Amino acid sequence: MQNAVLLYKKLRIMETMNRIFRYAFWKLNGTKVYALVGKSGTGKSFRSKLVAQKYGIDLIVDDGLLIRGDRILAGKSAKRESNVLSAVRTAVFDDTEHQDQVIQAIQKEKFHKVLIIGTSEKMIYKIASRINLPQPEKLLRIEDIATKEEIETAMRIRYTEGKHVIPVPSIEITRNYPQIVYDTMRVFFKNKHRYPFKKKDMSFEKTIVRPEFSKYGKVTVSEAALTQMVAHCLDEFDSQIKVKRVQVQIKSEGYALTVKLRVPMQHHIATTLGELQEYIADSLEKYGGIFVASVNIEIEEWA
Repeated sequence: MQNAVLLYKKLRIMETMNRIFRYAFWKLNGTKVYALVGKSGTGKSFRSKLVAQKYGIDLIVDDGLLIRGDRILAGKSAKRESNVLSAVRTAVFDDTEHQDQVIQAIQKEKFHKVLIIGTSEKMIYKIASRINLPQPEKLLRIEDIATKEEIETAMRIRYTEGKHVIPVPSIEITRNYPQIVYDTMRVFFKNKHRYPFKKKDMSFEKTIVRPEFSKYGKVTVSEAALTQMVAHCLDEFDSQIKVKRVQVQIKSEGYALTVKLRVPMQHHIATTLGELQEYIADSLEKYGGIFVASVNIEIEEWA
């Protein structure tokens, strides 16, 4: 048990040091990362080009893809996955080969600003870390750039018709993923009052896709299954800690867990609760393919 705790702490320290070096490297190169956050289906991809135009952003990272202008530079689209869980893993660059491909493409590009799109701040931070970018300096929310009515319309289309948007022309998508292309559209922005930074009217072509996973409904993991998963990873971490129950809330950004633990009264947990929360979340994401939004821990002692 002590070896598992020490190894985990050592890995966390190494990860922190790597993050510091990456941040210093990109700062010296004048690189700035932006984030666009919003729930699934609220129109983030739809408006990403508008955000890029406003802030002079060169690269966009969206759903597993690295995009520059109307071209896909690297990555693989989460929209091509057959189920929601694998789509989430693709979107957060869970696979090391996927990470390396995008990192190499980023290193070849000349750029100063990057926009990362995600459903939560945690997801944004995870993506930035995995593709060797610094943490975002500016965070935008979909509510900052879209009206309530526009967001509601986008969500209605997503959940009733299963349609998603990829912010590049359809010719780019059909080269690799012709089976998911549903339609194409050109979006015009003319309202100078809402978009005062525009020097002239703008239009962008976007591709409407219908992923395979949107055709079959949602895939969820039961509380009983999650309890067993948490119990298994904690048994390796500290066999004295027992899992009493795991309560689950399913949110757009992932699973929100409340983990109730039983710990012997005289037992000293050889880590902080924050590290224990991270260990549970990391283990479930790595080995179970489950994206965890949060982990709350409740401890019950017994003699």
